[in-house]
Amino acid sequence: MARPPRLAFPDIALHVRQRGVNREHCFHADNDRLVYLSRLCELVVATGCKLHAYCLMTNHVHLLLTPKDAPTLASLMRDLGRHYVPYFNRRYGRTGTLWEGRFRSCLVDSPRYVLGCYRYIESNPLRAGMVPEASAYAWSSYAGNVGTRCDPLLTPHVEYDALAEDTPARRLAYRRLFDRPEDPELWRALREATYGGYALVGESLHSRLVVAGHRVERQKPGPKPALHDAGPPAQVELFAGGLGG
Repeated sequence: MARPPRLAFPDIALHVRQRGVNREHCFHADNDRLVYLSRLCELVVATGCKLHAYCLMTNHVHLLLTPKDAPTLASLMRDLGRHYVPYFNRRYGRTGTLWEGRFRSCLVDSPRYVLGCYRYIESNPLRAGMVPEASAYAWSSYAGNVGTRCDPLLTPHVEYDALAEDTPARRLAYRRLFDRPEDPELWRALREATYGGYALVGESLHSRLVVAGHRVERQKPGPKPALHDAGPPAQVELFAGGLGG
């Protein structure tokens, strides 16, 4: 069966996750992560993609970025792998693929989903029990987004810019997002949408995607409900007013 086309839309951010084959480590040393980030930086500039957040774990990677289109994203990830995988194989005396199939991704739009995805990505080491707080992990974008480190890879998303009127206030508002309780429903929605290639978007973009003929949410098994009985699926609802609850 042919794989469904990757869902992407011009100037809409995507959460991207790529995991090591058999969940094996894809980074063993700091230098591995430096090589990966160096090439990622080059490709972000070359392709015109905007990288908003990232986290390099031991056996997988999370990125939040806005590509110009789906081919641009595919090209960036392909070229990143073509550079990093041979390096990794040479260094550790291995052969073959490093990644578990093709990377997973989902569209994210609206304050809840974009800012939630920022936080989901940068909280990954904290949730894994690797560090006591997000600021203690060196291989994520957290320090760049709160302003304790200059990170040339990063371009703020418009929802990040909307947190406040100037840069110091934005950084403070962003840091305070991490003081709020976790949102298990949002974390679950991000995992499921990313794995399935669906969209976490507001009502306006959802309507545009449907009109364009895209399948934007998971299809439930069994007969479809009558149109007047069908409610909006959880992963495409618009949550106004930021990250509540």
